[in-house]
Amino acid sequence: MGPGDPELVTVKAARLIGDADVVAYHSARHGRSNARAAAEPYLRAGVTELRLMYPVTVETTDHPGGYRGALDDFYGEAAASIATHLDAGRNVALLAEGDPMFYSSYMHMHKRLRDTYECIIVPGVTSISASAAATGVPLVEADEVLTVLPGTLPGDELRRRLADTDAAAVMKLGRTFGTVDAALADSGRRESAWYVERASRPDQRVARVVDVDGEVPYFSTVLVPGRINAPSADPVDGEVVVLGLGPGDAAWTTAEVRHELAVATDIVGYQTYTDRVHARPGQRVHASDNRVEAERARHALELAAGGARVAVVSSGDPGVFAMASAVAEVAVTQEFSGVRVRVLPGMTAAQAVASRVGAPLGHDYAVISLSDQLKPWETIEARLRAAAEADLALALYNPASKTRRWQVEKAREVLLGVRGPGTPVVVGRAVGSDAETVTVTTLGELDPDIVDMRCLLIVGSSRTVVTDRPGGRIVHTPRRY
Repeated sequence: MGPGDPELVTVKAARLIGDADVVAYHSARHGRSNARAAAEPYLRAGVTELRLMYPVTVETTDHPGGYRGALDDFYGEAAASIATHLDAGRNVALLAEGDPMFYSSYMHMHKRLRDTYECIIVPGVTSISASAAATGVPLVEADEVLTVLPGTLPGDELRRRLADTDAAAVMKLGRTFGTVDAALADSGRRESAWYVERASRPDQRVARVVDVDGEVPYFSTVLVPGRINAPSADPVDGEVVVLGLGPGDAAWTTAEVRHELAVATDIVGYQTYTDRVHARPGQRVHASDNRVEAERARHALELAAGGARVAVVSSGDPGVFAMASAVAEVAVTQEFSGVRVRVLPGMTAAQAVASRVGAPLGHDYAVISLSDQLKPWETIEARLRAAAEADLALALYNPASKTRRWQVEKAREVLLGVRGPGTPVVVGRAVGSDAETVTVTTLGELDPDIVDMRCLLIVGSSRTVVTDRPGGRIVHTPRRY
């Protein structure tokens, strides 16, 4: 029947209602039906009407199966009532609000009738479409993604999904509105959200969510338009958000990070990482070489000082040999003392590589970069030796590049001075990408030639064990000594 306006009933639905022998519809105990009200202009005189009255809506029930049990029994009885007319050779038009296959009571009837009777489903205009039309704000554009959420979800789940999508429609409001409102605020989407009550009906109400006060009826919808058409809802004060995209797989990028990428006006980073970001229309991308971290940080802070909302992207976690420290070093100067800086965590490459083989970092471990670009090699050697003597597992970042080829062999020599040649070593290359390879070897057999800048090495402690098993090899460092 569509959302309520009789003029939004499709031509096909109107014809079938006029031809039907029986018109059936659901209602609450008060007997009124929004679906029947929409169909009234198309009912022929003398048609048999079958009212299917819910035993409960929001109230409690003493049914032994609880609320769900009461409704299951009701749907069974309602289907039997319709079946009686069908068995007598009568055509039945069962009215459903919106679209019959979209959060509709009809679905429960369909599953009980479809195997015995011919069931023709006529699609209808959804309340989402009617609500979007009522706001006059485009809901999604270009390649934006729309997520439809029931307001009955837990608050934490609503917050996560709202932060993780371009645009959203939240249905099933009423008593859930308080939870939905809090989730909108926690996800940073409240300012851009619209509230539509009884869409398309004479008593329709449209308002910004921030202006909604008082009781909210069940037949209401919250819409959060995509950011292409709601940019003014986001904060306008400049800031820098340093974030980690994770080690490679898009599934490892957190919802929090995706949200910040979506609302940013500018994206700054090493080109390999900015290429992983699908910029929306209007976003400015500032890509640069990997060797200009300080200049990149300064550029980001300058943009933010001018009012831009800047996302500085790193691979993995931004605080692990990445851009967080570079931005912090520049941000603490007097010049940028007034620019807000935030850092959002990401999955580290060490954890990604470790996950591929089990739990080699399951006990105490150290994280060391083998790059001597910013610190002397003597310091690296001292730290390798100290960590090995402390019997820590090691995660070795930046092991080699096109111009740095001797560091892996030298690190191996230092570690062999303390650890046995049988110490397990995991070489993870491009983990999380299509080019991923993971090699399990030993310190004595490690071939430095297989290591490049896309690799991360995990060197076990004296307790790390490699187990070959039918379900696959597992490398783990026991939690107990």
